[in-house]
Amino acid sequence: MKRLFWLGVGIATGVALTRKAKETARQATPAGIAGNLGEAMRELAGAIGSFGADVRAGMVEREEELSEVVEQRSGVSPVARHALGVRDEQAARRVPAARDARARRAGS
Repeated sequence: MKRLFWLGVGIATGVALTRKAKETARQATPAGIAGNLGEAMRELAGAIGSFGADVRAGMVEREEELSEVVEQRSGVSPVARHALGVRDEQAARRVPAARDARARRAGS
């Protein structure tokens, strides 16, 4: 009985090691390397997609914070500002002037 037990343990170990060796050898072939590379690319694409989604969510959150600050300081909500007819061209003309003023202050 004892010999039969050890024979079974040996067979099980041999089968497990043989399967592991075959899997390792398959991964070393060009097809196995291509499969691993393909899986890595899929994981990378998923990570980049989730990073982009996080960035977009952060941008939306920051835009809401900035809108609240503008509303608190000016007393005019962005919706009301658009309703009053403040056009984007006027705002775009003011941005370079503000940048120039900041640059002058930084330089002095």
